[in-house]
Amino acid sequence: MKRLLGISAIVMCLVFVGINVSADMGKKAVPPLQTVAESGAAGHNTEGIKHYNKGHWEKAHDHFMEAVEADPKSAEAHYNLALALDNMGDHKAATQHFQDAFDLGKDNPDIQNSGILKAHLKMK
Repeated sequence: MKRLLGISAIVMCLVFVGINVSADMGKKAVPPLQTVAESGAAGHNTEGIKHYNKGHWEKAHDHFMEAVEADPKSAEAHYNLALALDNMGDHKAATQHFQDAFDLGKDNPDIQNSGILKAHLKMK
């Protein structure tokens, strides 16, 4: 009986861990966008993308913030900052930067058609 309980506990742990692992594997971060090379934001944006792709949300945030400060009119920098903020759980700030990206990026279909942006701005 003890052996059966021990095996049951192990199976339950494996099932629990398996569910969590598969749930995390299904969650993919939305890819960030490149800025134009001529933008003052390009260097920080590129560094931010490197950290973002590794899941280093805070380091990515810091670089994207620097990119926005270097070029406040860069829709892509605002968009990427919003993505990092969203991954950090700061949805209010993310929404503001998604709005900035939407307003500044009228000619960028990646921004205009972004599902995560539309969800934050409650658009269809």
